[in-house]
Amino acid sequence: MAISISVTHVVLTGGIGSRLWPLSRKTFPKQYLELFDGHSLFEKTITRSENVCNKTIVVGNIENYKMSNAIMAKIKRPFTHIVEAVPRNTAAAIAFAAFASKPEDILLITPSDHIIEGNNLYNTALQKAIVLANQDYLVTFGIKPTKPETGYGYIEFENENVIAFHEKPDFDTAASYLDKGNYFWNSGLFCFKASTFLAELEKQEPAVYLASKIAWEANHNGFLDYELSLNIPSISIDYAVMERSSSIKVIPAHFEWSDLGSFESVYDYLVQKGHPIDVNRNIVIGTSLHTTFIGVKNCILIYTSDALMVLQKENSQEVKQIYQQLEAIASPLL
Repeated sequence: MAISISVTHVVLTGGIGSRLWPLSRKTFPKQYLELFDGHSLFEKTITRSENVCNKTIVVGNIENYKMSNAIMAKIKRPFTHIVEAVPRNTAAAIAFAAFASKPEDILLITPSDHIIEGNNLYNTALQKAIVLANQDYLVTFGIKPTKPETGYGYIEFENENVIAFHEKPDFDTAASYLDKGNYFWNSGLFCFKASTFLAELEKQEPAVYLASKIAWEANHNGFLDYELSLNIPSISIDYAVMERSSSIKVIPAHFEWSDLGSFESVYDYLVQKGHPIDVNRNIVIGTSLHTTFIGVKNCILIYTSDALMVLQKENSQEVKQIYQQLEAIASPLL
């Protein structure tokens, strides 16, 4: 695509991936694990948008700083690094990127830990979003549901218009969304002008806007001040802006997408890619040791040097509870 306007890829690298413990740790989150065709999710995210975007901004916390830098050096990509002293959620993270940009710059916001397949379909969706963003809309991307998923938020829509955002539902509600047909999964991908987002944030959450602006203006080479950052209310872009604005459009995403937010989604991805699986659809992750499953189906054995977990695939969302239990006792396993 010939770029007639400036499009910046804003990559959000925060997040621990607690539902992928013990693979994902505070010191080595899932976006940096080289589990995916020998590459990390972070690297795949950066390279995915190179045909559409002409600038890159990486926003992340101080713990991830060196890991992000190492990957950017590996792929030899110029970028701006914004380093948060303390995580303050996605509204502030995106505000920093917007303050660092020119008002008319189009920002493509993506998490760093999603899998997206189908480059042509992805690029087509981005180009549609850029057109709408250039008309001062805030654009989100909706994924057509394939099952009644309870781990995602939903977007109720009519054509390109958003009717409502819905929080993660229970199973019966998710099944009803699937039946109705006018509900997308909320992908967490966004596109808008820097100035459009900042104006909407100032309107909807003036405290977040002002505290983020003050913190950004005091940054030193992209590093944010700890004390000033603590003054920023912690709130997601969904709550702060997307669920309250009247200028939202949704682009149907026909590319394959997964947030790899649970071992169930990792399982589905790895099996699709030819990962070894036994006759009862059990798999092993993290070791080449001979492993035999007897009397169980759809199980995952996850091996690391200091932890071992056996998991029924359908119970993947419960891993976060194990993480929280370990967190409560300040376990070194995190």
